[in-house]
Amino acid sequence: MTAHLEASAIKPAFQPISTVRKIKSGLALGLVTLAFLLALVPLVWLLITVISKGIKPVVHPEWWTHSLKGLLPEDFGGGIYHALYGTLAQGLVSAVIAVPIGVLAAIYLVEYGAKGRIARITTFMVDILSGIPSIVAALFIFAVWITTADLTQSAFAVSLSLVLLMLPVVIRSSEEMLRLVPDELREASYALGVPKWKTIVKIVLPTALSGIVTGVMLAIARVMGETAPVLVLVGYSNSINFNIFDGNMASLPLLIYRELQNPEAAGQQRMWGAALTLILVIMVFNLIAAVVSKLSAIKTK
Repeated sequence: MTAHLEASAIKPAFQPISTVRKIKSGLALGLVTLAFLLALVPLVWLLITVISKGIKPVVHPEWWTHSLKGLLPEDFGGGIYHALYGTLAQGLVSAVIAVPIGVLAAIYLVEYGAKGRIARITTFMVDILSGIPSIVAALFIFAVWITTADLTQSAFAVSLSLVLLMLPVVIRSSEEMLRLVPDELREASYALGVPKWKTIVKIVLPTALSGIVTGVMLAIARVMGETAPVLVLVGYSNSINFNIFDGNMASLPLLIYRELQNPEAAGQQRMWGAALTLILVIMVFNLIAAVVSKLSAIKTK
């Protein structure tokens, strides 16, 4: 009798899932799936529209090797060679300036001054930069570079405004990646007598390199599509200009804006083609970020 009572008192290790829990789980899964599909609709619609309207000029070889020099608004043909160069040049120049500053600022915040007054001010300024519109950054550079310093509009001025937009992304992504590095690695290096600066260079940065590279590439891809800086800080040119410090220079966002005002069918075709080209360029940078992140990741085996 006692053994029977003890056996009946023992509960099974796994309780069967109740009907109510199954209903709640199914409802949650359905809502999440519905939200995902709703978010996917505008993205797919956008891609289909841009590809269908912009694929014709993009697949033509002349699109990648010629500029719009000498073409009238109603003329078909030409290419985005000049605008593609301007987009890449402005983005890469801004990256050359923003990436070292951003990574060094992240190293300071994580490794040196996490609780200091300068660190708090830096964090506050990064938060402000994260929320400013691109037009504000462009107007700030216009006031400093053109109005105060009395310098001319140029692609370099555009790059300076893009630096302001890139910095918070680079700093935040690098800061998070550095914080993910285990403290045990730092402590082991210190225990071996390695100085702090060498620990950062030899241990911390290589460990976080894949994430930092991904954040940098995503920041570059983000600023390449900005329209406000190119509208304010540089003029449009139908031909190629290799000098980023002087003269007008086209870019893909600026070309899209210009052709948007062109009512001719040729202009509309070039507008959609430039939009598709910009999407392809950003996609290439995202793919490069994924590949570099995978190749630079530290192997655990």
